[in-house]
Amino acid sequence: MSTIKVTNPATGELVQEVPVSTEEEVQEALQKGYEYFQTWKQVNAHERSSLLKAWSARIQEEKEGIAKVMTLESGKPLKESLGEVDYATSYIDWYAEEAKRIYGRTIPAHTEAKRIIVSHQPVGLVAAITPWNFPAAMMTRKAAPALAAGCTFIVKPAEETPLTTIRLVELAHEVGIPEAAAQCVNGQGKKIGKLFTDSDYVRKITFTGSTPVGKQLMKNSADTVKHVSMELGGHAPFIVAADADLDLAVQHVMAAKFRNAGQTCICANRVLVQESLADKFIHKVKEEVATLRVGNGLEKETQIGPVINGKSFDKIVNQIQDATEKGAQVVCGKEFNANPNQGYFFIHPTVLMNVSEEMTIMKEETFGPVLPITTFTNVEEAVQIANSTPFGLAAYYFTNDYRVGTYLHDQLDFGIVGWNDGAPSAAHAPFGGMKESGLGREGGIEGLDPYLETKYLSIGGF
Repeated sequence: MSTIKVTNPATGELVQEVPVSTEEEVQEALQKGYEYFQTWKQVNAHERSSLLKAWSARIQEEKEGIAKVMTLESGKPLKESLGEVDYATSYIDWYAEEAKRIYGRTIPAHTEAKRIIVSHQPVGLVAAITPWNFPAAMMTRKAAPALAAGCTFIVKPAEETPLTTIRLVELAHEVGIPEAAAQCVNGQGKKIGKLFTDSDYVRKITFTGSTPVGKQLMKNSADTVKHVSMELGGHAPFIVAADADLDLAVQHVMAAKFRNAGQTCICANRVLVQESLADKFIHKVKEEVATLRVGNGLEKETQIGPVINGKSFDKIVNQIQDATEKGAQVVCGKEFNANPNQGYFFIHPTVLMNVSEEMTIMKEETFGPVLPITTFTNVEEAVQIANSTPFGLAAYYFTNDYRVGTYLHDQLDFGIVGWNDGAPSAAHAPFGGMKESGLGREGGIEGLDPYLETKYLSIGGF
């Protein structure tokens, strides 16, 4: 039997081996989900809501254990894993309520002889592919609205972090969500992704991950005209205007950059500081970064865990080297503790200044604990730099001038914008990007729409 070896990226130690789902097993799961959809869609919204609430409560009962597993397989600090469990259940809680609010409407007819009614129904079997950096929240952010809408659901978690997802699915079954309504398969993403997109049983693909993979899934879904939701790559600018509250901006850039060792899709990837404030900002950031403790996520004092694997480590190191070779200065960091043979990879938080647009780090998402800082003279220049990317997921800006703030909101081409806020994500708000950062939204009332079809009924003969 082929297995996935799940290792701890902080130590390289084997955590657990997970059986790889065979092609036959995946096909059987898809057929099971497709067939059970006819039953699940008939379950009334209040019952689906109750099941989702029970699932959320059961996850919270096992919060400590789930968080520990998450830290073991992803490397993130235990405190962050505990926070992610709460974040994951917040989506279940939200969509447990939204299940009861899938409303239709009646439209005034253009003739007395007709009545016009609009209703919504679930799209069908949903296949999800989730990333390793948030193995709980990215799964529930897809499963909860799918199940709430009346869709059946099958997920393939990342090979690096399948254990959290497996446990969440087991807990769903424990509280009465039928096994055929929520399933998990494991294996190589490219192979299972192709099975998902080729299957006539699957009516929707939802994916969080890189833009190149998202584009391929979209292409492969075209032959069967599947619904697709894509939450793809980001390259978030973090703009600090001259009038900003400096301490607030520093506090939020630390959170926006270094959470999960910089391995989030909405991390601050490019910090743009107005020239008059740059020296003070850099000094304060340097002081804050110096206090961060790097280590094993299970150790209580750890704030920065390892990066997920050698491939990610090499990419981050290459970006730092490219920047320094092209003139960037290291403010602090550029320390590495990696052992490819043993399987652990640490990068100490690194701050770079005098960064310019020709450097790779200003063009490509880093996904690591590196903070590049450049300066601008006026907000028009900041907007030009910020928008000079094919990505448009998240952007942040700090200013106390309502005119500057309103201008930046209007001009920045990003789906999620934080004004004096480096942590905008919430289950009740729509999450998603513009341009090559994706299609559709997750969270909020908007997050339910992608799982629903709209049906129009015209009744004549009155």
